Amino acid sequence: MSVSPEGAGARPRGRSVRFRLLAIALLPTLVVVPLLLGATMARWNAKFDALLASKVHGDLTIAHQYLARLLEITGDHVQALGLSALFRDVAAGRQDSDLSELLETRRRALGLDFLYVIDPGGQVSAAAPPATGAPLRADWPVIEAALRGELRTAIDIFTAQDLAALSPHLEERARIELVPTPNARPTDRAAETSGMVVHSAAAVRFEDGRVGALVGGILLNQNLVFIDTINDLVYRAASLPEGSQGTATLFLGDVRISTNVRLFEGKRALGTRVSNAVRTQVLEEGHIWLGSAFVVNDWYMSAYEPITDSYGTRVGMLYVGFLERPFFEAKLSTVLSVVLAFLVVAAASVPLFLRWARGIFRPLERMNATIAAVETGEREARTGLKHADDEIGRVALHLDHLLDQLAERERELVRWNDELNVKVAERTRDLEIANRQIEATTRQLIMSEKLAAIGEVTAGVAHEINNPVAVIQGNLDVLRDVLADHPDRGRTEFRLIDEQIDRITQIVNKLLQFARPEEYAGFVEANAPAEVISDCLPLVQHLLNRSAITLVREDAASRLIVMNRTELQQVLVNLIVNAVHAMPQGGRLTLRTRDAEHDGRPGIRIEVDDTGVGMSEEVLARIFDPFFTTKRQQGTGLGLSITQKLIAQQGGAIDVRSTPGEGTTFSIFLPEAN
Repeated sequence: MSVSPEGAGARPRGRSVRFRLLAIALLPTLVVVPLLLGATMARWNAKFDALLASKVHGDLTIAHQYLARLLEITGDHVQALGLSALFRDVAAGRQDSDLSELLETRRRALGLDFLYVIDPGGQVSAAAPPATGAPLRADWPVIEAALRGELRTAIDIFTAQDLAALSPHLEERARIELVPTPNARPTDRAAETSGMVVHSAAAVRFEDGRVGALVGGILLNQNLVFIDTINDLVYRAASLPEGSQGTATLFLGDVRISTNVRLFEGKRALGTRVSNAVRTQVLEEGHIWLGSAFVVNDWYMSAYEPITDSYGTRVGMLYVGFLERPFFEAKLSTVLSVVLAFLVVAAASVPLFLRWARGIFRPLERMNATIAAVETGEREARTGLKHADDEIGRVALHLDHLLDQLAERERELVRWNDELNVKVAERTRDLEIANRQIEATTRQLIMSEKLAAIGEVTAGVAHEINNPVAVIQGNLDVLRDVLADHPDRGRTEFRLIDEQIDRITQIVNKLLQFARPEEYAGFVEANAPAEVISDCLPLVQHLLNRSAITLVREDAASRLIVMNRTELQQVLVNLIVNAVHAMPQGGRLTLRTRDAEHDGRPGIRIEVDDTGVGMSEEVLARIFDPFFTTKRQQGTGLGLSITQKLIAQQGGAIDVRSTPGEGTTFSIFLPEAN
């Protein structure tokens, strides 16, 4: 029995197939593709903007590093001058030249704007350029640190009076007339008279042994060399697309005091001010600004970060950015190109799709009518096609054959489905087991590769350091022979060099011990644990003082232990440092030693107990794994792993107890020395 599409009920179904086929042909081109293009372009635009923000953030990082490097170099120069033999000789009167002449010569050579010496009484004894007679402040934190024997460099804000006391030229250079700026916070000031200064002070010792200070600095107001160097470092040639340009600016408060942003051709935008929104977020709230911002007269992709002085107060901002217009034009051009290409493709393809669809309508309608008849119980219904001109026609012919075999196929499919479910379940279990084995093996391989790589790198670094140390030591011996007739000359310097060479040698030995512990096992001797703890405390005392931590010692052990003293110090220092990091707001650190038994063996037990933040069960399960750390950028994750290894080598054991919010206790057992 054949079924014709003209039969009852065939026309509505045929019309439905026709409409759906047209929809299938046109929807992808006219609806789905535009939606996908729109979503893709929106995501691309977001990614593009995120990429620009990431780039300007990287640019800000480079500028920040240059400013930090400038502070570091300034401090090093000032300290080097203060420690030089020439300075000591001139200051003590053993040279014919005047101290002020030496300061002026070195000031010019080092590129400093001022350089002066403060004696132990807090008075200026020499200055370059010559002091004007007005009193100079000696209560700066950097100067107070120098008088305590420390080197310190910071950004400080000098008032007009402070600058005038140093040099009228500095006062004049610092003064910048304010320029009215749209979107800036209203102000009644007409000029910025203060100066932002790279301020450095180093301790110097006089003949009587008292400590004074050598103070130097660089005024950053209108320091175009400084800001142009930053701009050249961040935005090198061809680093931005054609039409864009990079800019860098230093702000004192919200005023541009050094910039390469132009008001118009040839004139820099000195004295203009940042917008109130940026000022609020960066200066007042202390956050970094990343994003689009209106800079003087155009929109820039901008990054601002706050600058703090030696008092910890936010006093200015560092800015880098690049013109946004070329990137916007590039995005607009790309979007227009995509839209135009879509319109061209749609205009060419839609008529072709409609033509092809009409060739499919009729065979599909006959198949649709046949299937509808079979569904109503007419198992003898067939399409009635005698021959096939295309794939759709051949499908219609195969439909008749498939209907004849439908019942048998249904039974076979049920049987196959049951068998397939059983096999899939079995294969799934096998795959899960295999995946778990592969994951475990992969983790072990990765860890082994990391440890092997670290060992190789460490051994190589230690080897490379040994060669120049040997050359330094050899040449130092030659110098001693040359100066044999003058034993007092350079004695202090030789002693300091010897100490530093010995220090380098010890560090190299530690690196080699880490790289090849089996070759550098160290000397094993009997030690009293209380004495080793006492040797460790000076190494970490600065951490205890900084974190306001109370140290409690309970030394009750009477036995001795056999372990390399340096390795035991390494274990204890590592545990003490971890305890200090767990108490950022202060607390109590308790170090206990007592005689104990473990698995029937006599020995001693050392406990490091803190009242810090504690650890969860998940963290406790992994703390001895290599490279696992909770301190992010402060640690490598190897400390506790190495600690466990050193203890195990001596036949000891280490365990830990911790309660979140209450504290942690590390307990070490070491066998008694026989």
